[in-house]
Amino acid sequence: MPDTQPNDDAPETVAQRRARRAQFLRDLMEARELRDRVQPRRARAARMRQQMRMRTFRW
Repeated sequence: MPDTQPNDDAPETVAQRRARRAQFLRDLMEARELRDRVQPRRARAARMRQQMRMRTFRW
């Protein structure tokens, strides 16, 4: 299994970590959008549940 870091001795910099995290979040959002397009009924139900949670949320 290949290592995710080319050099295990050098600690990861903050900029590298942020770039990796940003890429992960972009991939995650893309996967969610794809899932919503493929399963529109499930996506609609999830939106309805989220709206209900927001309606019943107390500040």
